[in-house]
Amino acid sequence: NLDSMQLTFLGGAREVGRSAVLFSGKKNVLMDYGIKLNSKTEYPLMPKAKLDAFVMTHAHLDHSGHGPMLYEHSSLPCLATYPTQALAQMLIVDSMKIAKGKVPFSKGSYKHMLRNFFPVIYKREYSIGKELKLTLHDAGHIPGSAIAELKTEGKRIVYTGDFKMQDTMLHKGAQPVKAVDVLIIESTYGNREHPDRQEVLNLMREDIFRTIENRGKVLMPCFAVGRSQEVVMLLREFDRQMPVYLDGMAKGASEIILNYPKYIRDPVALSEALGSIEWRETPAGRRHALREPGVIVSTAGMLNGGPAIKYLLRLNNDRKSKVIFTGFAVEKTNAWHLMKEHRIQVDEQWVDINLPWSYYDLSAHAGKKDLLEFIKQASPEKIFCVHGDYCEGFAEELREKGFDAHAPA
Repeated sequence: NLDSMQLTFLGGAREVGRSAVLFSGKKNVLMDYGIKLNSKTEYPLMPKAKLDAFVMTHAHLDHSGHGPMLYEHSSLPCLATYPTQALAQMLIVDSMKIAKGKVPFSKGSYKHMLRNFFPVIYKREYSIGKELKLTLHDAGHIPGSAIAELKTEGKRIVYTGDFKMQDTMLHKGAQPVKAVDVLIIESTYGNREHPDRQEVLNLMREDIFRTIENRGKVLMPCFAVGRSQEVVMLLREFDRQMPVYLDGMAKGASEIILNYPKYIRDPVALSEALGSIEWRETPAGRRHALREPGVIVSTAGMLNGGPAIKYLLRLNNDRKSKVIFTGFAVEKTNAWHLMKEHRIQVDEQWVDINLPWSYYDLSAHAGKKDLLEFIKQASPEKIFCVHGDYCEGFAEELREKGFDAHAPA
């Protein structure tokens, strides 16, 4: 009986950012509570119901960043995998630092959230009261990322969070969950397919080699969690010798990820790759990284802060050098402005960027084909498409295939 249960979409509906889905039944469970980083930070709506549990599917701020707000006046358990706990802690502290304390929650509520973390292991069933069971499945998106499955009153409700079904250097792909009653699925690539990964990697490798042969430097702005580690492993697979530097929060993230080897595909290969490169964190070290041709992997991935901007400004006007993007750029971020308008904003001033750039799609999200495959294997009674700019169109296509699909507002 689905009538005694309700879903409320507090964010992440018809948008990418501030993911938040409230399940209400005999128990109330909030799945994710993120922020949306635009020119101004946007927050999800506040849940009206009294919550019994908060499930954090993974550490990225668009799924975790507003979590502390829930702990202003409550002590509910925050259920997440070990890496998600550690990585979310790092990312939320950094976001508080960048916001210079201008966040809607207190430092006390952030600490209160940490005290209420309850570690959850993949494929093990946990009880939330007598009436509800939670199981997390590996989502193949970043270390510790999870697909959340709720079982109650004989029904299975599955919230995918962000997931990827193809293997990458860092992860094995996610497996679809079978026999689902209600599926809440991310739809980031609901209207397009990823290009063939091997072809993308071949083109990227040639581009990097060509730039270095021309005595240029390659700057790769990367997300700290997941992407930086994937890129370092790829660079070492391309070439054992070329100089590679790692800077920014990716260093801290790499240390955390190495602490949880069970959550990645080949911890030895990652450890060797990270051990073979040079880590940078001082102005002198950064100057040194720019002396010779090589590759600099640095945060932030969308150039909204972090050391990547410092490197970019120092490389500006050096036509031999190049910026290579591998990840999604949210509209109006510096990465988006650079690709669209050849300029970025630094301390509220516009700076023209005279530097070639390339984009290679190494997305950690399921492409359209895999979204459809997951849906086919889950064969749900009802589908809700979230986390995308094309949710309505994707839901419409699913209805044409005979599914009861919706794109909640």
